[in-house]
Amino acid sequence: MKKEELIQLHMLLAQVKKYCEENGPTCDFTEYNELGISPFQVHRSKEEHKQAIFVLGTELASMTTKTRFSENKETLEGILSRH
Repeated sequence: MKKEELIQLHMLLAQVKKYCEENGPTCDFTEYNELGISPFQVHRSKEEHKQAIFVLGTELASMTTKTRFSENKETLEGILSRH
């Protein structure tokens, strides 16, 4: 992938992160925030943007998994309580 494409992907994931922080469940983006790189820092290296994408993608996936597990658990508990 070219650096410009990585920056675009980084920007997209950063927008999803912002949406989750404003509207979603409890989010923890500690590791990404500790990297100290944003998609607006186009002067940063291609490797730094790759690392940021990997970390942010992992944290978003982890949040999604936790949210789905929680929703499924609540649904299952609701079904079981009826019987």
